[in-house]
Amino acid sequence: MQINIIIAGPRGKMGSEAVRMVHNEEAFELVACIDRKNGGKTLKDIETLPALDVPVFEDPEQCFQEIDADVFIDLTVPEVGFEHTKLALLYDIRPVVGTSGFTKEQIDALEDLSITHGTGCIIAPNFAVGAVLMMQFAKTAANYLPDVEIIEKHHDQKLDAPSGTAVKTAELIRETRESKQQGHPDEQETLDGARGADKDGIHIHSVRLPGLMAHQEVVFGGPGQTLTIKHDSFNRASFMEGVKLSVNKVMTLDKLVYGLENILE
Repeated sequence: MQINIIIAGPRGKMGSEAVRMVHNEEAFELVACIDRKNGGKTLKDIETLPALDVPVFEDPEQCFQEIDADVFIDLTVPEVGFEHTKLALLYDIRPVVGTSGFTKEQIDALEDLSITHGTGCIIAPNFAVGAVLMMQFAKTAANYLPDVEIIEKHHDQKLDAPSGTAVKTAELIRETRESKQQGHPDEQETLDGARGADKDGIHIHSVRLPGLMAHQEVVFGGPGQTLTIKHDSFNRASFMEGVKLSVNKVMTLDKLVYGLENILE
């Protein structure tokens, strides 16, 4: 079965990688792109993108109205991605969303819309299968080593901090770890932010530097021992297997799924 796909953000680093993945996948067909600058053109008219005769739209609603598509891939930014995803669901096109930074309220609103329309949707803070395994291992470890901190490192062009992966990791850890305040009870920051963000007593530290891609360490401590669970993505190709898996899986869903771990068998 051929799956017709629309991609938003084809000029972005993740978006352009997704364009190439979809083009190279025999069962996928790229039928349109959404881009804020190049409406009326085709992909072959845009420098650095594959020479494909695929129409580009600036108006997402026009795109969803005119193009017969099964799946919509959004790899943009939270504000735009949320609006895109709402529109796709309204037109019964199944979203696969890699945009991190959605609020709980936004995810709840999209879940309600997905259920109302009976249209599958996958939102994944991280499409790297290794990163998802890292989060699952951390969830298990927290049952035995409840003192934990998260260090996430990304390139200096990333807009949100902490990353969606770090927040998702903390949420998964909370499922097996009793809430507790870590460190000395009288601890004081002599410089604001020195201990990072605090989510249910779990400290999250964000590093942003050129040269990095996407990296995370979950560090557990116990009497006389530490355990570090670490994942590194060195290039954006690491995310494409997860995108491909999500496109195939979303075709079988009738509601929203948040997190790639929920579709891994």
